[in-house]
Amino acid sequence: MPTINLANMTQEQISNFCGVLNRNVKAIEQHFGLSLRFKDDRLELVSPDTVAQTVIDTVEHILEQSRNSALPLQEVEKILNVADKHSLVDLERYAIKLRSMYITPQSELQCRYLERIAKKVINFSIGPAGTGKTYLAVAAAVQALENEEVSRLILTRPAVEAGEKLGFLPGDLAQKVDPYLRPVYDALYEMIGFDKVEKMISRHVIEVAPLAYMRGRTLNNAFVILDEAQNTTPAQMKMFLTRIGFGSRAVVTGDITQTDLPDQKTSGLRHSIEILKQLEQIGFTYFTSQDVVRHPLVQSIVEAYDKFENGDRH
Repeated sequence: MPTINLANMTQEQISNFCGVLNRNVKAIEQHFGLSLRFKDDRLELVSPDTVAQTVIDTVEHILEQSRNSALPLQEVEKILNVADKHSLVDLERYAIKLRSMYITPQSELQCRYLERIAKKVINFSIGPAGTGKTYLAVAAAVQALENEEVSRLILTRPAVEAGEKLGFLPGDLAQKVDPYLRPVYDALYEMIGFDKVEKMISRHVIEVAPLAYMRGRTLNNAFVILDEAQNTTPAQMKMFLTRIGFGSRAVVTGDITQTDLPDQKTSGLRHSIEILKQLEQIGFTYFTSQDVVRHPLVQSIVEAYDKFENGDRH
């Protein structure tokens, strides 16, 4: 009977693992068809069949994830689903360790994405919603900031509306674009905490600005993320890429199937891929609907839209 040593875990961490009303434990037991029994300083995995090493690795991984904070049932279910497709030991090698949390990539392609971000100055991430393009870029940026590899984090996006009008929103251009960067803010709040993020923004350690504000600047010693890059023009994309200074890294994210540019203008993201794809110093990661790590229904929605737009309407 396989056992896992819990001697180096506190009671609070074990409670984090179990979840509210032991829901996490029940989910693990149901997923793998076994029973988990706590006995002294051990966790026993009881099963009539041989327990595979991958199952033990998965339970140990969930225990490790429980050390920093309570683990929601949704997170446990996500880990279990990933473990069915990938070796968590391999994914663990690319995990991002922040002061307040631990972020593990959910697929082999996400591992390659993080590897490219670590090695190349500029990276492009192209694909549909829910593939982790922006979230992992923010995580890598926060890690670089915490490790003092860069001195500031700059988040930007083009001020193009997705069927809505910026002009009707209150405030100046920077304030108008804030709602469109909400996913980035949400990721920062989760990784750093609301109060700390607000303090870092007030001290200009974190800067959030429309792409137009980048013109004429040289961005040294910074981690720069350009989100929703499919809505840039070729001129804007060239302007942005030539802002990158010494000691800086940049990640450009976007979905070329979701362009909101008026009058059928050429997307700067699509244009830059054609021009820069031969440069070895620049990384390109292409996600598809198969890489969606949100609710499984999101993957089905993306695939349905792709099928419809490619002419198969049956």
